[in-house]
Amino acid sequence: MAQKSTIYKVELSVSDMDRHYYETHKLTVAKHPSETDERLMVRILAFALNAHEQLEMTKGLSTDDEPDIWQKSLSGELNLWVALGLPSEKVVRQSCGKASKVIVYTYGGRTAAMWWEKIKNSTTRFDNLQVINFLEKETGDLGELANRSMKLQVNIQDGEIMISVDDSIVYVTPIEWKSAE
Repeated sequence: MAQKSTIYKVELSVSDMDRHYYETHKLTVAKHPSETDERLMVRILAFALNAHEQLEMTKGLSTDDEPDIWQKSLSGELNLWVALGLPSEKVVRQSCGKASKVIVYTYGGRTAAMWWEKIKNSTTRFDNLQVINFLEKETGDLGELANRSMKLQVNIQDGEIMISVDDSIVYVTPIEWKSAE
């Protein structure tokens, strides 16, 4: 019998001084049975970094033709495609053809670095692709904050991120491996 997703209720308060975006989002996030707490929290962090009224979580792991997060225009065009982890070159190519902007958030330390070394030369033609890496220690600490009912405060200033849940704080410094034009 297939395992069911675990539901997380998240009150996400985003204070993004870099984009002048200040909003609270009430999210219901389904954690796939194969998804780790670390990946779940990276997904929520990616949502916070791109927070917008039309941004939404998708089916993610349970489907191959959708990103983890996307933002569509009112007329249905894909403005933003957000993928997590280490997508194949084919998935990167296809997503760059489908959306105006694609962001891949990688994590996992050495594995992520090896993935990037393998794929980076084939991504130079994609002006709409941005690749950002999170350090393994930081995402590991972030995963420890996961709770089925969370009030997260995410503060973003000068590219630095502070995530707090209750009395716990994790600092994350994204490393841009490729910027979009």
